[in-house]
Amino acid sequence: MIDDLNIIVQRDPSNALGVAGDEWKQATFQAEIISPDHDNREIKNIIIAGMGGSALAALIAKKWLQSEISQSLEIIRDYHLPKSVNKNTLVIASSYSGNTEETVSALYEALTQDAQIATISAHGKLEEIANRKDIAHVKLPSGLQPRMAVIYNLRALIKLLVAFDIVGPEKYDEIEQSANFLREETKNWLARVPSDVNLAKQIALYAAGRSGVFLSSSDMSPVAYKWKISWNENSKNVSFYNEYPEFNHNEFLGWSSHPIEKLFAVFNLRSSFDDPRIQKRFEVSDRLLSGKRPAARNIELQGVSPLEQMLWGSILADFASIYLAILNNVNPTPVELIEKLKVELVK
Repeated sequence: MIDDLNIIVQRDPSNALGVAGDEWKQATFQAEIISPDHDNREIKNIIIAGMGGSALAALIAKKWLQSEISQSLEIIRDYHLPKSVNKNTLVIASSYSGNTEETVSALYEALTQDAQIATISAHGKLEEIANRKDIAHVKLPSGLQPRMAVIYNLRALIKLLVAFDIVGPEKYDEIEQSANFLREETKNWLARVPSDVNLAKQIALYAAGRSGVFLSSSDMSPVAYKWKISWNENSKNVSFYNEYPEFNHNEFLGWSSHPIEKLFAVFNLRSSFDDPRIQKRFEVSDRLLSGKRPAARNIELQGVSPLEQMLWGSILADFASIYLAILNNVNPTPVELIEKLKVELVK
């Protein structure tokens, strides 16, 4: 089934696979800042407000840049900002649609707290407010599901951090430098590539009928979170993620009472940049859980840098979850239940 192009077209009518196949191009997006001028005040801390895929770009940036920036960086996935926000805080409100109510609420709070502000969106209220208030804004290309516009969002975010002198321009360039690598890797996961040599299809076939569990190091936790998001939204499957070493302090024990036949597909998202102690934790945990938990399948993240590995893993997550949606006989693109929730919340 998963190699039948006719079935793929029938079950993926919005061509989510085509969108995934073009995600590498987002690394070359030339982000431009509207109203880029700011008053050069000292920035002592950074807050990025966003939900879902918009928050994911922030999580990638935080892990990637954690040894590069001196300011604290906090990600808010809620309606309210911390009371500590002040004139030396840079608040970046990010929402692909521009209308995410939690992010819009956080932006309004930032306006009352004398913070330095910037916004990222394709359109919507964030763009309207930015234009009206002369706030630095990066406009994203429209027409995608937010979860599949993560690299666009990351390019925009790093462009803003460069403009506010948080990081150097080489970080913005590093994203673009990954494009050729991501393009070549993506070719291996396209629909025309048969399942016996297509890693994305193999993962989907292994996971079919089971809930996904994704484990990574703390440094690669945005990738594990991305796999959870993709499983939830593309495949319409319940899934979970956790990170080492925290996994060993709670969830690890939870598996000890579960019979092995439980319907979980467990994946270790492993990086060559993982600390040696983390690598050992993967190995020892798998051995001690043998017979208690379904055996974990290792996915070795590819790339010559942590950033490349995170982007490689993020694109693979979309491909694998779309193939799983096809196996589940669900359309991977729409998120109808989320849209119904939004309608109910405004009543």
